[in-house]
Amino acid sequence: MSEETRQALLKGAPNIINTIESEEDVVLNISLRPKKFTEFVGHKEIVNNLKVSIQAAVQRKEPLEHVLLSGPPGLGKTSLSHIIAHEMGCKITATSGPAIERAGDLIGILTNLEKGDILFIDEIHRLSKVVEEFLYPAMESFQIDFVIDKGPYAKTIKFNLKPFTLVGATTRTGLLAAPLRGRFGIFYNLDFYKIEDLTKIVQHSAGILGMDLEDAAAAEIAQRARGTPRIANRLLRRIRDYAQVAKAKKVTLGMAAKSLDDLGIDKAGLDSLDRKVLTLVLDSYNGGPVGVESLAASLNEEVDTIADTVEPYLLKAGYLKRTPRGRTATKLAFDHFAKKYTKEQQKELF
Repeated sequence: MSEETRQALLKGAPNIINTIESEEDVVLNISLRPKKFTEFVGHKEIVNNLKVSIQAAVQRKEPLEHVLLSGPPGLGKTSLSHIIAHEMGCKITATSGPAIERAGDLIGILTNLEKGDILFIDEIHRLSKVVEEFLYPAMESFQIDFVIDKGPYAKTIKFNLKPFTLVGATTRTGLLAAPLRGRFGIFYNLDFYKIEDLTKIVQHSAGILGMDLEDAAAAEIAQRARGTPRIANRLLRRIRDYAQVAKAKKVTLGMAAKSLDDLGIDKAGLDSLDRKVLTLVLDSYNGGPVGVESLAASLNEEVDTIADTVEPYLLKAGYLKRTPRGRTATKLAFDHFAKKYTKEQQKELF
């Protein structure tokens, strides 16, 4: 591939991992999503437990208990919700916390649900307080109370709902109110994927996309995907672009590695924003500790971007550590950037 071609492909994509998905990416993600448990890779314990719960609910001819799925973005929460609906043989209605602004919006959604249907609310922790409290009787007794008229003529009317299952997904479990969290009968936390499982996902997605991908190339993509299937699929699609422009019939390890290097994804799966955060902690703050607000201000980024997108993987992979005084870089981060790790920095971790 020529240098001009590489630069054309790279234009506007130095931070491919943390970018917002385009409409095309969303459509492709849906097509690459597993549709049943037999296609779902990883989280074996969660899948097995869900199978038991679903089988028991089907045998009793009852709706599944309300399910709460938590974990970083891109680990399969939405996919699992659609698989639950498929296995239960029912319809799923999908929405998100920020999309439900008023209680009236929720009334329309709930009253249109049939018996056993699934209501999926993504980012459920972002529901407004009024809407959240409106959900309590709906989840607990399948009833909603709404007020008609105002002042002395106000009346409360109870409306019975058909039994349904609420599946909530959140990246910030701590922001969920305790009364809402307590009304979920099934709760699972999804963790980052292992390299072996991600490799299987990449190989499966390559087959759907009609790509001839070497096993070593699939493993290389998995290695740099930060333990996240969504990122693995996104990187795979970008490598497909490289292969198409280069008119390569087969994606080799060398082509995959070169493409990922050009996209700014290093061997550890860190992108430009990850490296900016770590180098800032290492160079400007001498390894830390430093608060997340200071990091966000120095990088001209939102605090939520650092806390939700960058930090979870850096903490899990061992590049950052949280201390009472702030975030501190670990020895692994110093080694990654070939910087000297002193005893003073080691003391800051404890």
